[in-house]
Amino acid sequence: MNNEIGFLRLPSVLELIPVSKSTFWAGCRTGRFPKPIKISPRITVWSKKSIIELAEKLSQGQDSGENESK
Repeated sequence: MNNEIGFLRLPSVLELIPVSKSTFWAGCRTGRFPKPIKISPRITVWSKKSIIELAEKLSQGQDSGENESK
C-alpha cells in the first residue's frame, strides 16, 4: 500500500492513463478523472492513490463515473 502514497505530475499520470493531455484535462473538468491539486502557482499534481484506482477501474473496463445518459 505504501506505493499509493504521494503525488504524480501530469507526465506520470499520462503513463498510467493513456490519453492525450487535452483529453485528460477535459476529463478533470467534467469529473471523469480526479481533480488536480495545485501545490504552487506552476505545479499541479494528482493523488497517486486516486490515479492508481482510476487506472484499475479503466483496465477492468469500468467507466470512472461519467454520466452515459447525456
